[in-house]
Amino acid sequence: MKTSTELKRDVIAELNWDPSLPANNIGVEVKDGVVTLSGHVGSFVEKWNAERAVQRVVGVGALAVEIEVNLAGSSKRDDADIARTASNVLAWASYVPQDSIKVMVEGGWITLTGNVEWEYQRNSAADAVRRLMGVTGVSNDINLEPSIAAQVVQSDIEAALKRLAKSESANITVHVDGSTVTLAGTTHSWVERDLASQAAWNAPGVKHVKDKIRISM
Repeated sequence: MKTSTELKRDVIAELNWDPSLPANNIGVEVKDGVVTLSGHVGSFVEKWNAERAVQRVVGVGALAVEIEVNLAGSSKRDDADIARTASNVLAWASYVPQDSIKVMVEGGWITLTGNVEWEYQRNSAADAVRRLMGVTGVSNDINLEPSIAAQVVQSDIEAALKRLAKSESANITVHVDGSTVTLAGTTHSWVERDLASQAAWNAPGVKHVKDKIRISM
């Protein structure tokens, strides 16, 4: 198990390693495996990338993000302009059914609502608008409503876990109840935890994934 000093060193190193991040503007504090990020960045996507970078570091048990998004003058846009751009981006996206997602913007913060059939569509929609200039945050309130309530086969999910996270699959249990999948057990990093969750989401008919997997230090 890493000490707080070792974990802080590794987090700072990962932030510095990522060329998309203004690491000098981000402060890092660590206590009992909990990492707190502070400071300011110039766009929401930089804040998002900082979160993802920290989650890649082995030993991070929890993450608190207190980073502020301070848009430069040239990056500021009014809400109507952001809403139009976001709607156009989604309309051109081949992975999103036409007219399935609605966009609301307030203070640069985008809220997505509507219904799609697959988790990857839901995530891809948020990824598409997260990178737009002027965005200060994204709330992904899109619902999953599969057109076919396909039976979720537990063995299929377990097989996927072995393919994606082979070294961790023995420590993860899968429970299926209708369209809800519950994952439990332990992994050694956020990466393996994300892979396990993605394996469950990729099963047809899954509407909810309860991720109870713990990060083992």
